[in-house]
Amino acid sequence: MKDASVLLHRRQNTGYNDGKWDIAGSGHVDEGETAKAAAVRECSEELGITVKPEDLSFAHLSHRLEKDRTYYDIYFLVNAYTGIPAIMEPEKSSDLQWFAVENLPDDIIGCRREDLLNYLRDVPYSEKVIM
Repeated sequence: MKDASVLLHRRQNTGYNDGKWDIAGSGHVDEGETAKAAAVRECSEELGITVKPEDLSFAHLSHRLEKDRTYYDIYFLVNAYTGIPAIMEPEKSSDLQWFAVENLPDDIIGCRREDLLNYLRDVPYSEKVIM
């Protein structure tokens, strides 16, 4: 089993799974932005840490079909960063904690749990249909 920890934040006031744990430093890719650039930006905006693109390594890709849209959830390992992670958007996040990937909280968003478990199983790609 991989020895990995994940930084999770508890969502609030977002309209999406509020009250549940989600992966900290995650978000959407902006127009003209690569996935790694988005991860770097989100880590800075949400956590106040500096991550270099070369310090990210691919972990998992999940293709998720929902009733009104399609998502590609791309997960990276952050192998190095500078700064101390903190809640930089307190209106969207009420808590921030490290968890062992093999010991996730019960109230983590379901698709995040599934994707992290796929990472532990060395499954690089998964698909799910949520209708």
